[in-house]
Formats: sequence, C-alpha cells, structure tokens
Amino acid sequence: MMVSTPLLVTFCIYIAGMLLIGFMAWRSTKNFDDFILGGRSLGSVVTALSAGASDMSGWLLMGLPGAIFLSGISESWIAIGLVLGAWVNWKIIAGRLRVQTEHHGNALTLPDYFTHRFEDRSKILRVISALIILVFFTIYCSSGIVAGARLFESTFGMDYTTALWAGAAATIAYTFLGGFLAVSWTDTVQASLMIFALILTPVMVIMAVGGVDTSIEVIRQIDPQRLNIFNNLSVVAIISLLGWGLGYFGQPHILARFMAADSHHSMHSARRIGMTWMILCLVGTVAVGFFGIAYFADNPSQAAEVNGNSERIFIELTRILFNPWIAGILLSAILAAVMSTLSCQLLVCSSALTEDFYKGFIRKNAGQLEKVWVGRLMVLIVALIAIALASNPDNKVLRLVSYAWAGFGAAFGPVILLSVCWSGMSRNGALVGMIVGTLTVIIWKQFAWFGLYEIIPGFLFATVAIVLVSLCGKGPSQQVRDRFHHANQEYLK
Repeated sequence: MMVSTPLLVTFCIYIAGMLLIGFMAWRSTKNFDDFILGGRSLGSVVTALSAGASDMSGWLLMGLPGAIFLSGISESWIAIGLVLGAWVNWKIIAGRLRVQTEHHGNALTLPDYFTHRFEDRSKILRVISALIILVFFTIYCSSGIVAGARLFESTFGMDYTTALWAGAAATIAYTFLGGFLAVSWTDTVQASLMIFALILTPVMVIMAVGGVDTSIEVIRQIDPQRLNIFNNLSVVAIISLLGWGLGYFGQPHILARFMAADSHHSMHSARRIGMTWMILCLVGTVAVGFFGIAYFADNPSQAAEVNGNSERIFIELTRILFNPWIAGILLSAILAAVMSTLSCQLLVCSSALTEDFYKGFIRKNAGQLEKVWVGRLMVLIVALIAIALASNPDNKVLRLVSYAWAGFGAAFGPVILLSVCWSGMSRNGALVGMIVGTLTVIIWKQFAWFGLYEIIPGFLFATVAIVLVSLCGKGPSQQVRDRFHHANQEYLK
C-alpha cells in the first residue's frame, strides 16, 4: 500500500505539535501538584474542552459511527443518554466536587478525596478505589490504543502490531513529559480539531450523495427500518443505551478536570461551552454513520474496507472524499480523540499509583520531584500493560469502552454523587457502595441478565447500598459534617 506524502506530512506535523506542547508543559511543571492537577489553574474554556476531549475517545469517530452504519439511527440513543448524563454531571457535580476536594485535604486524586472526605484512617478506601482505577483504566487505555492502531493500520498500511506501537508512542511521550498541563493544553487543541472534522465530514458526505432528501431515500430503499429510531429495540435496550449517561458521574479522567478548575465559578461558562461542543460532535458522528450508509450503497466498489470493519467508516469516507492534505488533517482528529483520552487515563493511573500507593504506603515522605519522576515511570508501566491487552487485533473499541465505562460509573458514580450532596454519607457506606457497584458490573457482564447494560443495576445497587449502610451504621463525625457544610456554603456563594 502506497502512503500518500500529504497524509504522512500532516500526521508528523500534528504529532510534533503535541510533543512541543508536552515540552512546554514540562518547563511549567514545578511539583507533583502541577503534574497531576496543573496547580488547579484551568480556566473555563480549557476546563470545558479538556473535559470533552478526554471524554470523547476513539469511539466517537470509530465505534459510534460504525454502530450507526450497521444498525441505523436507532443506535443514536447512546448519544441522547450521554448528553443528558453530561449535563447533569456539569450541573450537579462539577462545582461541588471542585470545592469539596479543596476543603477535604486539598485532594489531588479521587482516592485521596475519599480518604479525607470520609476520614478513613484505615486507608482501605484509598486502596480499593485505586485498584478499581487501575483495573478499569487499563481496559479503557487498551481501547484507545486499539483505536490508534486501527487508524495507523488503515492509513499507512502497517501491520497491526507495528500500528499498535506507533499509535501509542506519541501519547505516552507527551504525557510522560508534561503531565496534566500537557494533557489539558493538548486536549484543547484536539477538541477543536475533532469538532472541525465532525462538522465538515458529514456535510461532504451529504453533498456527495446528492443532499439530505436523496440520502434518506437511498437508505429507505436499502432498509426502511434504519430510519426508525425504535428499530429492533425493546424497552430494556433503550434503557440500556440511555444508561450510558450514568457513567459520567464516576469517570476519574473527567472528574479530574473539575478538580483542576481555577474556581467553581468557572463551571457555569464551562458547562455551556462543553455541552455545545459535545452536542455538535455527537450530531456530527451520528451523521457520518447514518449518511455513510447512503454513500456506500451508491458506491459499492469503495465499500470493501467498511464492510470488513464498520469502525473504519470515518477513515474511509475521509480518504475518499477529501484532498489528501485535508484528509490528513481530518484523520488527525481520530488521533486527537485517541490521544486526548488515553493521555488523561494514563495520568490518572499514574496518580493513583504514585499518590495512593507509592506515597501512601512505600515512601510517605517522598519529595515533590521524586513523586513527579515516579509518576512518569508509572505512565510507562501502565501504557505497556495496556498495549499488551490491546495486542489482539479482533478487539472492538466500543466493546472495551462500554465495559470500563460501566465499571467506573457503577463503582464511583453513586459515591461521588452522594458525597457532594449528602453530609450524612459514611465511610462504610462509600466502601460498600464501591464494592457492590464493581462486583455487580463484573457479574452482570458475564451473565447479561435481561440484556440490560450492566451499569444500570450496578449504579442502582451501589446507591441503595450506600444509603442503607450510611443510615444503619455509624455516621460521619461532626468534624467531617462541618467541613462538608463549609464547602457547600462556599459553593452556594
């Protein structure tokens, strides 16, 4: 396969730009607080776009349009659920979590926050939550590496193993160099690139087919059920797709953006920016998959790659419809989506290993520079494990993401939601909630009872467990309640 020079040049320029940002962030990283949370200095625009880019991984440009291409508009229920969940997350959790983490030990990580919020001297919350982060994020990281490998495999004709390493190398490098600041600054660039690609590409697809009406008519002739948003969906299936929205409350890489904002007052404008960006991106990705049905029906000779793997639809449409220089920029959007999410996931894993295990149990008096370098080492270790998990070329991006998303949503979602809204939540309630949520997801996934997405029973059972244990057992101390109320009063100002 011949690799076009424009594609190669634009990819190289893009990757070089991300590495340059990583180097600039390296120079701004003075201590571990900077490496993990950027010194809590993010403004509303960076907070919004960084949260969005870290959320929308490779599945946005590969997994979801591929699902729409196969099944039609009925797969868009996922997008509806995500929009609802993200809005509630911004509205209820974002500002409150920013204030609560500062009042409870100036916590840098979720395990650190749980330890101080519930006055957990046994450190069991720190250990359990850090282990959950490591398990599910390693799976999540592997999904990003698979998406990157698919991109390099399709674009440059590499074999899967070579593409795996090529796709992961740049992300690992700038995360290793610059930590949180590098990740947040690059996320802002990558979010801009993603929205540009997801607005321009569906417009070109529609024009190539002959307009919206013509596209819809072509799809109707192929299979009218692909126009039906309820096609082949039971009530349980719709609830499962909408249930993706519950995952937002427990995603550490998104919550870290809230914790890093310069003030909870920034969340109002950040919410508007973030939600506008998200809705435009999701509409664009649904349109790529949907109108791609019509395009490849009109051009069956070009459909071999997409019929072989539907997750390549955005890649193939971009290569076919655009000048190679423009295609290179647009395909960089997939790399942007992969890199933005993978980088912050690596960073959260690094922070859990460094702050919650290394400092917590091995070197309690570790200095700032020592922790920064340990954090960088942990980025490499987690990345290598994720690459090993992603080595199977039959992996599907959306399947890997759905499992990790459910794990975090059920394990941490109810704990975070109740911890920022209810002063009476106890340590034992938090602990039982995490365990119940995690085990429910793992067990439900194996048996797939009722065809219900495992995040829904996991979230429900964890919430019930937290409330019951908190009400029936020993409640939090007055000191913990006072800190909660002081933080809440600051939030309400």
